[in-house]
Amino acid sequence: MLRWIVFIAIYFMMGYYSLQAIKTASRFPWVYFAFMALSLLVLGNFVYQFTFGINDGRVLSRPRSYAFGFLIAMMTFQIITIIFLFSEDIFRLISGGIQRVFGSSSEFSLPARRRFLSIMAMGIAAVPFGALLYGMYRGKYNFQVLSYDLEFEDLPDAFHNYQITQISDLHSGSFDNRKKIEYAVNLINEQQSDVILFTGDMVNNVALEMEPWKALFSTLNAKDGKFSILGNHDYGDYVKWETTALQKQNLDDLKGIQAEMGFDLLLNDHRYLQKGKDKLALVGVENWGRGGFKKAGDLNKAVSGIHENDFKILMSHDPSHWEDVVIHHDYHYHLTLSGHTHGMQFGIEIPGWVKWSPVKWRYKYWAGIYEELGQYINVNRGFGFLGYPGRVGIWPEISVIRLKKKGMA
Repeated sequence: MLRWIVFIAIYFMMGYYSLQAIKTASRFPWVYFAFMALSLLVLGNFVYQFTFGINDGRVLSRPRSYAFGFLIAMMTFQIITIIFLFSEDIFRLISGGIQRVFGSSSEFSLPARRRFLSIMAMGIAAVPFGALLYGMYRGKYNFQVLSYDLEFEDLPDAFHNYQITQISDLHSGSFDNRKKIEYAVNLINEQQSDVILFTGDMVNNVALEMEPWKALFSTLNAKDGKFSILGNHDYGDYVKWETTALQKQNLDDLKGIQAEMGFDLLLNDHRYLQKGKDKLALVGVENWGRGGFKKAGDLNKAVSGIHENDFKILMSHDPSHWEDVVIHHDYHYHLTLSGHTHGMQFGIEIPGWVKWSPVKWRYKYWAGIYEELGQYINVNRGFGFLGYPGRVGIWPEISVIRLKKKGMA
C-alpha cells in the first residue's frame, strides 16, 4: 500500500508540474481540464488493473499490458516537459535572486515563465508520446524481413546458398489482431526457406495462449522441416501455480502443441540436416540466461554424439549464453541463433548509420549479426511483444540467413 501511495503522489506532482507548461502555452481552460482528465484516466486504469482487475496469476495480462503502455506514454510526456520547466525554474530563481540583491526593489519575485519555452517543451514531449501510442497501434505489427548472407570456409558444399528463416519470441498471449498475424505467417512462407527455426518464447505465461493460433502456425512450411527450442517464458515460471504438478502439466501441454504444429522441439539435443553425403548439425539447448533467468541449457549434453569438426548451428534463446559459454566452448559453433532481448521494443535504427536501444546497457549482443572468434550470432528482434504492448523503432523481425561457402559462386 505504501508503494502505491508514494507512486500516486509522485505521479500527481509530475502532472501538476506539467500542467504549468500547458497553462503557460494555452489560454483555453478546456485544454487544462482535458489534460487533467486524461492523466487521471490513465492513472485510474493502471491502478485498477493492478489492484482490482482480473488476476489469473499472470504477471502481465493483456489489460495490464495496455494500462502499463498508456502510463509509460503519459509519464514520458510529463518527464520531458518537466526537464524543460525545471531548467527554466533554475534560471528564474537565479534571475530573481540577482534582481533582489542588485535591483531597486527589496521584494523577491520570480520572472514569468516564457511561453515559447513551454510550447517547445510540449512539442518535443509530444514526439515520444505520439511514437509510443503509434507503437501500440501499428508499430507492433510492422513486420520486417531482414536478410543476411554469411560466408564460411568449411561449410559443406551441398549447403552453399542454404536458406534459414529464424523467428523468435512469438509471445502469442499478447496477439490481438488475427489478420496481422496471418499476414506475418504468409510472409514467413513467402521466403521459401529450406528450414524454419524458432528460438523460444512461444507464449507469455501458459500453453493455452497458443491454442487460438495453433492451426495458423501449423501452416508454416519449409522443405527440411521446422525446429524449435524453449525460451524463459515457456516454462510458466511467471505464473503463481497452485502446485508444481500444474506447472509441469502446462509445460507438457506446450510441448504437445509444438508437436501438433509440426515443430521438432530440441531439448538439449541435436539433429543432422542431410544433403547427399554432406550434413550439418543443428543443436538446440533449453533456456540458459544470465541474471536470474533459468539455466536449464546443457550444451555438452546437446552435442553429445556430434563430431568436433561438424558444421554446427546452435539454437539458444538468450544471447548471454553465447557470450558466457558458447564462444569459448571446446567446440566451434559456426552460427548461433538467439532472441530474448526484443531490442527492448524501443530504439532507433537507421541501417548503416544508427543502431541504438537502451537494452544495449544490459546485453552486449542485443540485435542483429555479431562475430567473435570466427563465430557468428544472430539476435532476432522478436516476432511479438511483451510488457509495453507495442514497438517503436525496433520492429518485429523475420530473419532470413543464407549460408555461403567461401569461393563458391
